[in-house]
Amino acid sequence: MRTGKHKEASPRTSRRQFAKNVSAAILSAPLAASLAQAQAPAKSKEAPAPPNPQQGQTPPKPSPVAEAYADVAHARFGDKVTPEQMEQIKKKLEGKVDAADRLRKVKLKNEDEPDFIFNA
Repeated sequence: MRTGKHKEASPRTSRRQFAKNVSAAILSAPLAASLAQAQAPAKSKEAPAPPNPQQGQTPPKPSPVAEAYADVAHARFGDKVTPEQMEQIKKKLEGKVDAADRLRKVKLKNEDEPDFIFNA
């Protein structure tokens, strides 16, 4: 229960002083960012050289599952895609098959919960 007298342990900031502090912080943020950028050492503008693929090294052959998915895609959409696009589709399917294999290797226990919580 409160008594009529209210003792403050620390001095309180008024709303006006709080607004002044917030506006000063907002106005000084670009200045602080430019000072921090000026003090940072300049990075060279040269991009790192891409790794050179070794001569004679061929990309790995897609897995049979990815080949089967590519055959299905070719059967359904073969007249609408070019051979170059079909090769890109095969590469993307191979990545998806690899990701699915990695997910399949993770063994879950019965008490493992989903990553999200459903609330109705």
